Amino acid sequence: MLRVAVVGSGPSGVYTAQGLVQQAKIPNVHVQVLDRLPCPFGLVRYGVAPDHEKIKSLQGNLRGVLEDERVDFIGNVEVGARGLTPERLLELYHAVVYCVGAAKDRRLGIPGEDLSGSHSATDFVAWYSAHPDAAANGFSLSGRSAVVIGVGNVAVDVARVLARGADELLPTDVPQAALSALEHSRVREVHMVGRRGPSQAKFTTKELRELGSLPSAQLVVDPADLALDSAYTDTSRATAAALPVVNRRNLDVVRGWADRVPGSSEGRQIHLRFFLRPVELLEEAGRVAAVRFERTVPDDRGGVRGTGTYEDIEAQLVLRAVGYRGVPMPGLPFDTDRGTVPHTVGRVLRDGVPSPGEYVAGWIKRGPTGVIGTNRPCAKETVTSLLDDAAALTLRPVADDPLAELVASGHHPIRWAGWQAIEAAELELGRSLGRRSVKIPDWDGLLAAADD
Repeated sequence: MLRVAVVGSGPSGVYTAQGLVQQAKIPNVHVQVLDRLPCPFGLVRYGVAPDHEKIKSLQGNLRGVLEDERVDFIGNVEVGARGLTPERLLELYHAVVYCVGAAKDRRLGIPGEDLSGSHSATDFVAWYSAHPDAAANGFSLSGRSAVVIGVGNVAVDVARVLARGADELLPTDVPQAALSALEHSRVREVHMVGRRGPSQAKFTTKELRELGSLPSAQLVVDPADLALDSAYTDTSRATAAALPVVNRRNLDVVRGWADRVPGSSEGRQIHLRFFLRPVELLEEAGRVAAVRFERTVPDDRGGVRGTGTYEDIEAQLVLRAVGYRGVPMPGLPFDTDRGTVPHTVGRVLRDGVPSPGEYVAGWIKRGPTGVIGTNRPCAKETVTSLLDDAAALTLRPVADDPLAELVASGHHPIRWAGWQAIEAAELELGRSLGRRSVKIPDWDGLLAAADD
């Protein structure tokens, strides 16, 4: 039998487990999917916005893999804690695949970034997604203006959640405390700002279109921003053909917004801004009060340059959404420049040489790029490498019962039945609040539900 541990139960981890048990090359494979959290599904549970029901429904596909008799989900087990080092894992399993994602957000590196009211979008997403590590005191939504720095899908998500009415989020699984805070939110203006133009923005077209169709908010674009983008102003076929399909579609959406007659200024507004680079967060009474931006222009090399012209945008809440970054795992090599584990076709490299039995997949392998489906071919490549190595890997003796070893070392594993108990508790919590299933937002609540 080939015993494999997959560390991380998000899409990359589950697709890796699926690839291992559904292949025909090695007939007897058993996979244990370890996760630090008591709940599976990673960013599908804790990173997808609550109003994106279709994407969240991917949990059903991931569930089918974790319910396979050859796969065990083992939550509440943290690699690096209680002696569970990469070295120890290789004593328990023939192979270990690390699918730990990119858990840290990138910083802006500008003055005032640590002021009260300035946060990472990662933390804001964790709050409205009920991640048990999220700040217990939540976020202040008492100001009238919020600035979201970034023009990718995460920026679109947080801008949309800020602009939605609480009644629109009521049917979702957003935690009750976050729903209550959004219900009493005084935010009326949300500014989503990028340093480059609309033709270079990273959001997908579907996400972008949603911003313009919110019943409780008006989308506003500044024609002066758009005019700086040559791809926006040049509508020739040759220019369009030079752009990726997604970018062309994004430009079509933005053009449609620019041509609209402005509606009423009542209610919330989302201002989509381009060619502005943040240079400083301005303070008032110990909190962020505005963001100072420098106007940029294209530099003819695919980037932008500053112009020395500045604009201040009022903001009592600032969320930076400028990308994720991998976090070093104790005992594993790490490329600090790339934020990934060095590898060759998924095999972990130690001092430039493949380390027998150690593999990576997902964002910790390739960096935070692509969409959920991108993890499938990434996992497939790693699984192929592992299976090519399987004959040599199975020569090494490993533990007969890794789970028992984990318990003996002080871990308190949550298995699939425990996760099902959490689901049942969240369904009951929703019923008690007159809602559908509502997420339990804290460690104590999750563990108590799992133990029940």
